[in-house]
Amino acid sequence: MARQVSTTSGDPASGSSAPVATVPSSDDALRAGTVPVPPPPAGTALPQVEQIIPDAEFNAAIPALDNTNDPALDQPLESIESFERRLAAKQSGAKPTEGQTPPANDPVLADRDPVEEIGDAPISDAELTAALPSLNQFEVTPVQFAEKDETSDEDARVTYVVRLNGLDQADKQTDVSLKSQFKGLSALENGNGKAANIAMASARLREDSELIKTILASEGWYDPQVRSRVDRSDGPSGLPLNAVIDVQPGKRYTFSQIKVVSDSTVPPDLIANNLALKVGEPIVAERVQGAEAQVAIALPENGYPFAKVGERDILLDQDVGQGDYTLPVTVGPRARFGGFATEGELAFDVRHVATLARFKRGELYDSRKVDDLRKALVATGLFSTVSAEPQRSGEPAPDSTEYVTMLVKQDAGPPRTIAGSAGYAAGEGATIQGTWTHRNLFPPEGALIVHGIAGTQQQGAGVTFRRANAGQRDRTFETVLEGLHSKYDAYDAFTGRLAARVSYDSTQIWQKRLTYAYGVELLGTAERDYDFAAGERRRRTFYIGALNGQLGLDTSDDLLNPTKGFRLTTLIQPEGSLQGKFTPYLRARIDGSAYYPFGDSFVLAGRVRFGTIQGASRSDIAPSRRLYSGGGGSVRGFGYQRLGPLDPNGDPIGGRSLNEGAIEGRYRFGNYGVVAFLDAGQSYESTMPKFSDLRYGVGIGGRFYTNFGPLRVDVATPLGRRAGESRLNIYVSIGQAF
Repeated sequence: MARQVSTTSGDPASGSSAPVATVPSSDDALRAGTVPVPPPPAGTALPQVEQIIPDAEFNAAIPALDNTNDPALDQPLESIESFERRLAAKQSGAKPTEGQTPPANDPVLADRDPVEEIGDAPISDAELTAALPSLNQFEVTPVQFAEKDETSDEDARVTYVVRLNGLDQADKQTDVSLKSQFKGLSALENGNGKAANIAMASARLREDSELIKTILASEGWYDPQVRSRVDRSDGPSGLPLNAVIDVQPGKRYTFSQIKVVSDSTVPPDLIANNLALKVGEPIVAERVQGAEAQVAIALPENGYPFAKVGERDILLDQDVGQGDYTLPVTVGPRARFGGFATEGELAFDVRHVATLARFKRGELYDSRKVDDLRKALVATGLFSTVSAEPQRSGEPAPDSTEYVTMLVKQDAGPPRTIAGSAGYAAGEGATIQGTWTHRNLFPPEGALIVHGIAGTQQQGAGVTFRRANAGQRDRTFETVLEGLHSKYDAYDAFTGRLAARVSYDSTQIWQKRLTYAYGVELLGTAERDYDFAAGERRRRTFYIGALNGQLGLDTSDDLLNPTKGFRLTTLIQPEGSLQGKFTPYLRARIDGSAYYPFGDSFVLAGRVRFGTIQGASRSDIAPSRRLYSGGGGSVRGFGYQRLGPLDPNGDPIGGRSLNEGAIEGRYRFGNYGVVAFLDAGQSYESTMPKFSDLRYGVGIGGRFYTNFGPLRVDVATPLGRRAGESRLNIYVSIGQAF
């Protein structure tokens, strides 16, 4: 039998319906304290009703009253006024009982009123007529409350044990644990087996009885029988109590029919393929909601921006345990991307909005591309709030589609930012950096950045102009003017730098397979390094002009925390000395890394690096432009730039080639992880790496995974430690080592 609710009634023949009004009978009205329905107006024709019992027969059937023993039965009733006078006279003549004080003077009522419709009761308590004591004789004895025993636990006055029976068979038919769901939401379980009294335990029991019905209904059991009781039979003196819930799940309802009411789509089975419900499977609430959500997502992803999923209807048949499922869907017009519009407090114009979009006019509408545009707008950092939503244009497009306009609502936020950071690395010392940024001084997205650094081994300042999304999404143009003092074991340099660079890089919202960068830079640097001819360190000045180009290939699955795939990057820098005669040379480096997962928690990662400088002797190359190994981004376990050729004082002087490699085992548990690693490498005076005298560092690290990448702390020690080398080196940064 199907569950139905009737809300109207009417004449079936006419097909009309109207609310039904019920008029009470006279007897009903009397019992309800209301007036019977009055007779119809004069002249109204009443229907003829056949008399069931004749009056003569009815009167003959009534027994006669016997008034021989009580003549008063034939007397007329006494009037109410006469009854009240007689009652008052009787009360005024009442005599006090023994021990009572009679009323003063006049033998009337206590309120001294000689005329009463109904008399008062005689006074029988002398205290009521006694005079009140004076205020100075009135004493108030304070109420003594029992002190609370601080050592007692009121919540432990009643203890109970929860017993849930009858779910085993139902649990075997589901993909979830019904008992676990019950325990996670149960009021009894949350009470930890304690209640202030039995009433509280009983209230929790009633609440949990309804809870188990809800849980069963979510998995398709709509007609369970749930009985609950408080059972004292198992414990001493009835304690602890047993809060018992006995469940008989009954039939598990299944789909007998699945029907979608909608207009046609392209392709025709678009909705059916995304509504993951089948006839004969149980009616599980989570699966139903998930299937409907998938339809709501799939339609906008396939050209229907205005589609809406209506309210489902499931008609249950209790006799067979089945349900007919109906889902109305409003599809709306099939659409293609048209133009752009923007409104609000603008950070940039509609032309730059189009630059950020990864779709062109005429492409089939896809909500994923709209979400990407929204993320790109947010990533600019120029808005307090921003949104992107489709608007109907009414303009027809090919294949019976319609162009939609993307409306971007802007609310520009504060453009200025002050930021700072601090860090420490072995060999590089402690540093503090600060920046002041106006992110949109030259719209669109033309930022002016003033930055400075202060540290134990670096000090400097500079100005950068950067235009993000310069004519193309994620392409950046920047120019830098800066001055920097660097003091390391390898060199002591005062450097001025002017550079310009164009780059196309991966971002957190769009990691690219191919990336590139190219640019130019001019340097003037005064650097102190070891002069072998003089046998001491001397300062020399270098003027350098350089071009640089970089190309990257990335198939990894994450920018800061890769777990599979590989990366390959090549850097080529033709440059030369500009003082005196021009001395050109070529700096080149290649980096590769790969990642291989074992299950969900363990990743094996490795990297290699090769570098070379061709075309110049080491003495003609500024010390800051030579190749070094050692440190947190190179060979861990050694100080910054400590590997490679050394001067007679044991300080590094750099080389013209290098080779490095590393292997890591990364294990993650929740938001934390541990890493074991082995690094190896060396730099050489020759122009090509020799793969000899390799140095090894071994260590362990910790990771804390955040939504912007892992925080990394590594501790390493050198193998075969030599004189002057530190036993332990610590490295702290954001992101994996490679």
